[in-house]
Amino acid sequence: MISPSRGFPEAEFRSRTESAQGLMAKHDLAALLLSTEPEIRYYTGFLTRFWESPTRPWFVVLPTNGDPIAVIPSIGAHLMGQSWIKDIRTWSAPDYEDDGIGLLTDALCEIVSQDGRIGIADHMESHVRLPLADLRRLEMALLPRPLVSDMAITRRLRMVKSDSEIAKIRHAATIATDAFDKVPEHVADGMPLSDVFRRFQTLCLDAGADWVPYLAGAAGQNGYADVISPATETPLMVGDVLMLDTGLVWDGYFCDFDRNFSLGRASDAVQSGHATLIDATQAGFEAAQPGATIADLFHAMNGVVNPSGHVMDAGRLGHGLGIQLTEWPSIIPQDHTVLVPGMVLTLEPSISVGDGKILVHEENIVIRDGGAEFLSRPQTRDIRVI
Repeated sequence: MISPSRGFPEAEFRSRTESAQGLMAKHDLAALLLSTEPEIRYYTGFLTRFWESPTRPWFVVLPTNGDPIAVIPSIGAHLMGQSWIKDIRTWSAPDYEDDGIGLLTDALCEIVSQDGRIGIADHMESHVRLPLADLRRLEMALLPRPLVSDMAITRRLRMVKSDSEIAKIRHAATIATDAFDKVPEHVADGMPLSDVFRRFQTLCLDAGADWVPYLAGAAGQNGYADVISPATETPLMVGDVLMLDTGLVWDGYFCDFDRNFSLGRASDAVQSGHATLIDATQAGFEAAQPGATIADLFHAMNGVVNPSGHVMDAGRLGHGLGIQLTEWPSIIPQDHTVLVPGMVLTLEPSISVGDGKILVHEENIVIRDGGAEFLSRPQTRDIRVI
């Protein structure tokens, strides 16, 4: 398996920055203030697992003209210095008196006139990664410059992936496919579900994953009740349906799809339900044409798994995918985002198989000029048997 190149050329980051600046000018924004890992990495390439620590805030300022400015704790200066960013301003963090707010204020006031507007993410799925007290302090220090909506600029740009981004997601999906293919060799009747989880993560790492930040799953007789509970010590039994759903990462990009396994011969209800899920996924895949909408995908899949029109409790039948495990948009009937080439999505229908049990299936696709293309290797209608 040949891996794509790691990282991105400087030209890709400049293109992202210039695209954002064009939208900023359209919306009369003098700067964007970025504070979360996905936002900062998208424009800088700053990839580190140090974000797991909640102690230090990190900031990047994107001016309407010129290159981004990093305002970061000094511990990150060396790594940020390996990126294309040249203007790196640091403080010794944590600082209980002024944890970067003074330095950030200076940077923003330097590039934003008093009547300039500073955009900050305020839409669904976004957040501002600094304490509320510091945010209020920053707002006061910037006056009369207001903090306003970023008009979802970064979200819009991230929704359409470059060929290099798509290659990384495809590679992550290939790694997961290799791991799923080996599950029957490592799982057996009587094995605790918690051991299955540990072994599967090892399979993902052995296949080439950088890390496995997300693994969900379930096991139960003739289906399962939910897909988000942690693994327990309950042993697998013949008649169980085992589902594993992984979001592994390669070079900072996620795949996100699952596979179902039957321990022994699956019941007729499980076989039928699984086949219906594959049919629904295929219906969503065929509907995923440029110019169609996210709602069209929902109705295509839901029409197969729930012909009565009932919406499952999960609420959505898929989502965007990329730097994060789940990205905008959500595949729901209220989302009328138009599909364009370069969008990477998951298709994730679910179906009830009775007695409070469900089955869920998920694949990863990319929208191309001529229609959709699978990034994960699609599952057949026959459930896998252990």
